Amino acid sequence: MPSSVDNALRLLELIGEQQTLRVSEAAARLGVAPSTAHRLLSALRRRGFVLQDKPNGVYRPGPVLNEIGLAAIGRIDIRSVARPVLEELSQQTLETVSLTLLEGRDVRFVDCVESPRTVRVGDRTGVVMPAHCTAAGKAILAALPATELDRRYRDRALRTRTAGSITTWDRLQAELALVRRHGYALNEEEGEEGICAVAVAVRDLTDTPIAAIAVVLPAARTAKADARREFVPHLERAVESVQELLHARLT
Repeated sequence: MPSSVDNALRLLELIGEQQTLRVSEAAARLGVAPSTAHRLLSALRRRGFVLQDKPNGVYRPGPVLNEIGLAAIGRIDIRSVARPVLEELSQQTLETVSLTLLEGRDVRFVDCVESPRTVRVGDRTGVVMPAHCTAAGKAILAALPATELDRRYRDRALRTRTAGSITTWDRLQAELALVRRHGYALNEEEGEEGICAVAVAVRDLTDTPIAAIAVVLPAARTAKADARREFVPHLERAVESVQELLHARLT
């Protein structure tokens, strides 16, 4: 008889193949009681391997599976797909642009194209920062399901980097709600003094956020209220291009 571990791994295979799975179908495919299938799926959900949008609803791939898949593809592949798009975006905006991935509660800058201007934000490739202190991080966090946010921030603790950093869970929730409403995230010198940014999340085929593209610029150039918002149409087109290119490689 297959062990619980074998059954759990088989469930992950089914989720990966079908993208959605009901308890009744899981029980039938495994040849176990519905209660057993429910227990296994619940354990996978608690660990972030699967998600369930509502009680008694279908299960679908969770963020941990997507992170594993992202690692399997390799960051260099994502960078190679995005690099020409980043270069074009920098030429359009004349500002520094970056590609960022979520790692737990942090983000890592994995690629960057510097602005051609004399006064500019430098290359941040390899830098790790708290996600909630960056535009890219907030763009990704806002696209995560509420259950996944709770999993990552169970203690609600938020690190600070500057006087502008978000320090409370309620304020972060309000900020993420604005990001969802507008479709982009802003950074008001929250990660580094003198630096502002605007970012949009990159999503995979299951609509899960896997990265973010940001336009990053000196705060001195954001004096006009809508200075960064002017970059949003360019960002949205860049994100759409990266998604199309990445999806083409994965299908």
